[in-house]
Amino acid sequence: MKRVGVREFKTKATALIAEADTLVIEKHGKPVGFYIPLRQKDKAKAREAVERFEQTLEGILQRTGMTREEFERAWDEAGRRDA
Repeated sequence: MKRVGVREFKTKATALIAEADTLVIEKHGKPVGFYIPLRQKDKAKAREAVERFEQTLEGILQRTGMTREEFERAWDEAGRRDA
């Protein structure tokens, strides 16, 4: 897994994506996102992972009573506090 800063990712995105490595995108040394390339043979696994993520998110929303928009806002605010 390769770590890159936001600015580096922004300026070199095409080249970084072409390397087909998983990237941890950081701001001030803290992770703010990931780039996970999909290989042709991994697309089915990726769909399964997205489905599992959706199920997990739905469970969180049901347990907390939050709407998706409220969750997204809270997620964004938490990210800004950590940045």
